[in-house]
Amino acid sequence: MAGELEEELRNSTVLIADDNPQNVELLQAYLEELGCRVVSAADGQETLKQVASEKPDLILLDIMMPKMSGFEICRKLKKDPATAGIPICVVTALTEVADIERAVEAGTDDFLSKPINRWELVTRVRSLLKVRHLQNELERTLAYLEEVDSSRGEGDA
Repeated sequence: MAGELEEELRNSTVLIADDNPQNVELLQAYLEELGCRVVSAADGQETLKQVASEKPDLILLDIMMPKMSGFEICRKLKKDPATAGIPICVVTALTEVADIERAVEAGTDDFLSKPINRWELVTRVRSLLKVRHLQNELERTLAYLEEVDSSRGEGDA
């Protein structure tokens, strides 16, 4: 099982959405040990484009970004059935309870406060990616069962 998880991590794509290049570099460096593919976006509109083209397994999302806030991005992605299942971890310097509540209301799956602790980031990313891959496996299994069930129904007719 551990080998399978490591393989899934290496086949994962993480999107870092942050307008600060130093933050992106730091997060990329911290995620290197997981071996996953990392892509980035510097503003809200670019984030939505990257989600559409890259189909990430996880999004690390800053709140304070140009062109569209992380709150807006999160709401848009969680409303769309095609992207609703992508886990979103808000990574923010905002620490007020009201900001955290807004992030949860927007649909975030988790959040980390800046400055980022490497161990905490890697642990959360690993857990969120594991959940994402289990979710994908469940969806594939349910689709297969539905297919088997419908083919049985055809034989009965």
